[in-house]
Amino acid sequence: MHKSLVMSAVFLLTSLQVNALELKGHLTQGGLVTAKLENVKSVSLNDKNLKLSNDGVFVFGFGRDAKTKHTLSWVDNDNMTHHQELMITKRDYKIDKITGVAQKYVSPPKSVSQRISAEAKAVRKAREINSDLLFFLDPVLKPAKGRISGIYGSQRYFNGEPRRPHFGLDIANKTGSPVHAPLSGTVVFAQSDLYYSGGTLIIDHGHGVTSTYIHLSKLDVKVGDEIKQGHKIAEIGATGRVTGPHLDWRFNWHGERLDPALLMQDKLASNK
Repeated sequence: MHKSLVMSAVFLLTSLQVNALELKGHLTQGGLVTAKLENVKSVSLNDKNLKLSNDGVFVFGFGRDAKTKHTLSWVDNDNMTHHQELMITKRDYKIDKITGVAQKYVSPPKSVSQRISAEAKAVRKAREINSDLLFFLDPVLKPAKGRISGIYGSQRYFNGEPRRPHFGLDIANKTGSPVHAPLSGTVVFAQSDLYYSGGTLIIDHGHGVTSTYIHLSKLDVKVGDEIKQGHKIAEIGATGRVTGPHLDWRFNWHGERLDPALLMQDKLASNK
């Protein structure tokens, strides 16, 4: 079996079924897709094995600059191999070019490079978790009140030098404003003072899907805590390298950085 699945500029897939394959989500750069197959032993995306639940559920995502053509493959219980081509949409991102920026704001001093590397390694390790949780199947709620002040994929050039793209959704509000869990999960990282991101939380939602909360002024949870959707987990702040108080909210599927705005529902997460 070999068919081609092509998406237009419409990002949302409410439900799509191709032969035995069911997909839900966003076939676009920055998108997350949940899937289900019947009568399946294993599944892979671009030859990378995916975690498969007992009832055939799995998930995958696409980074900011992911290529547009991908191949989903699976082996059924009769040892038959199947392939499905997936075509995802390419996105345009906001680019700002700023000149006259002092060098100290463009690059951090060498004296903190070791600290930055150690912190980045710890964050990567936290995102390597590949648990059996299935909370990624639930609707994703907005974690905090506030103005959207930064969007996924945007990028700045300082004095002609490209900086790393922004991989989160920024929600601006005053320091101390509550942050509630948009999904249930388990806390896998909790640090109050990272160089770049300040107060930082990472929550595991299962199968390599994690969410991250950055620049927090207060953390209400610790590593190992099991969090229910809507529970207060932290407070907005201006810690780390920021110009004002806001929540930088991110989603990952393993090493792929996803767009929270594509996942987010209109409903606000809050205490229940």
